[in-house]
Parts: sequence; C-alpha cells; structure tokens
Amino acid sequence: MAACPEIDPASPLQFVINAAAGSSDAESKREVIEAALRAGGRRGDLLFSRPAELPRVAQMAAAQAIATRTAVVAVGGDGTLNTVAQAAYAAGCAMGVVPQGTFNYFARTHGIPADQAEAVDLLLRAAPAPVQVAGINERVFLVNASLGLYPELLEDREAYKARFGRSRWVAFVAACATLLRAQRRLRLHIETGGAVRDLQTLTLFVGNNRLQLQQFGAEPEDTVAGTPGAGSIAALMLRPIGTLSMIRLILHGAMGTLGEAQSVERFEFHRMVVRPTLAPGGRLVKVAFDGEVTRMRAPLDFRVLEKPLFLLMPPRDEAATGTASDAGESGG
Repeated sequence: MAACPEIDPASPLQFVINAAAGSSDAESKREVIEAALRAGGRRGDLLFSRPAELPRVAQMAAAQAIATRTAVVAVGGDGTLNTVAQAAYAAGCAMGVVPQGTFNYFARTHGIPADQAEAVDLLLRAAPAPVQVAGINERVFLVNASLGLYPELLEDREAYKARFGRSRWVAFVAACATLLRAQRRLRLHIETGGAVRDLQTLTLFVGNNRLQLQQFGAEPEDTVAGTPGAGSIAALMLRPIGTLSMIRLILHGAMGTLGEAQSVERFEFHRMVVRPTLAPGGRLVKVAFDGEVTRMRAPLDFRVLEKPLFLLMPPRDEAATGTASDAGESGG
C-alpha cells in the first residue's frame, strides 16, 4: 500500500470549488469556507472554476498539495468530487470533501456532514486515511459506474432537475419515466476471473459504495467479506422485462427491496472485463460514473484499484455518529 501523505497544518488547504451555480452561490461558498478557516486558525486557497476547467484546476491544486504537504479539497456534487479524486489519486495527495448535492453517498459513507461549515470544521481536525476506489478503464470512480439504462436515467434526471428543480422526488419521477420506456437491450460478453458469460441486459450497474447498495435494497451478501470496500465491488444486472414487471421493479426500488426482485441479478468481483456488442464501426459506449455521463472505448475494464485514495476523515467517534444519523435518510 502507498504511504499515507503527511499534512502540514501551516500549509493552506487547496479548495477546488465548482462555480457553475453562479456568482452569488460562489460568494456564499467563499464566506462559509473562509469563516470556518478563520475560526479554526487555518489557511486555505480557494480556487473557483467553471466545469470545463475543473480537471485542469484540480490537477494544479493536487500538484500544489504535494509540493506543500497539504490536501486538495473538493467542494461540490458527485461530478466535482470525482474530478478532484482523479487528480488527487494520480498525484498521491490527500483529499478532503465539502459535499453538495442530493444524495452525497461518498461523504455520508465516511461520516462527512452535509452542512458546509461543519464539513470544513471537520477537515481542520481530520487525518488522511486510505479508502477503496474503483476504476473503469483509465477513470477512477468513488460510488458507481454503469452502462445501458442507468446512464439514460441520469441524463433524464438532469433534464427533469433543470425543469422542475433539485429534489429526491424529482429524481424519483425521472427514474420512473426512464424505466417505463426502457427498451434497448445490451448484449455483453463478460469475463470475471475464470468465468466467461454472454448475456442480454437492460443495464449493468457496478457499485463501490455499500450505503447506496443498502438503500437500493441490494446490499452484497458478503460472498467476499466486507464488500464493497474490502477488496471487491458489487454488480447488479437488470434482465430484459415487460412493462408490468418494470412497474413491479419500480415499486421494489421505492421500497428499498430491489435486491428481492427476480429480474435483478447480483454478484461480486475484483475485476471484470465487459465487451459490449456495438453497431458496425462503433467503438465507443455510453458510460456513467459518479453521476457523470461520457463515452468510452470498449472493452470496459472494471476493477478495484490496488492503490487507495487518502481521504481526510473525521475522528472515529464522530464518523460513527454521523453515519448513524444519516442511516434514516432515503436514497434514490
């Protein structure tokens, strides 16, 4: 395992902040972060960036963090966290999180509060600890990666949010609309260890976050102890089904019993290579990871990465309290 990076309290934390929401939101973030830093007697460099510039800014911040023995801190939703995680993982520096968004599975799993001021306050008392991350081809993902129906669901959800606002109910309605018109089948050749399969599915979903899988009602059965998070990750596949069965599936999802649906298959793995059947001349497949949708070249190589990400974590007693208080929230 890679050596845990040291943090120099005298060095300013490198905050990478997604400024897509507009100037007033950016100013609000600045005020909250600077107030928390003053209260804790620490310094921080606040780097605001538009989404298109986030990868470059994150790489610069990670390089500065390595040079000055500090951490890079992601301020934003799942996409921002993923972008900063790419840079932090590549550089080998510690990473902190100030979450924003609807579900915040990664932050909640590790006991990081949703309140911005509380999250920054915690960063000032936290220490880096190794956490498992997964990869799909050259990309790191923290929570999940998928192809097929799930990327379409994410795109529909963003369209619904743009029209009706951000809420879990909007996300749920968008999911229902996507599922009810699901028709396109994936034909996949899958290799896991020594096993080879050819199958058809509506979606392949790979989870690296136990909290999200729990709230789907599809928690792994620990055929590999501690999954996910202890050397393996979990996969869910949705078999092609009719409209009536899809309605039953939506009800299972709403009740957090997705794992009980007969149309859903679950398994765990360390590495899985997926070769989708593409249209003639096609080389790219639509993939989602941590809430972002892109196109990747096949085959798709899903795996647990050998090197961990070093995350600024709360003291053990605070993490246990925070996770317990979040357990009652519903996910989607």
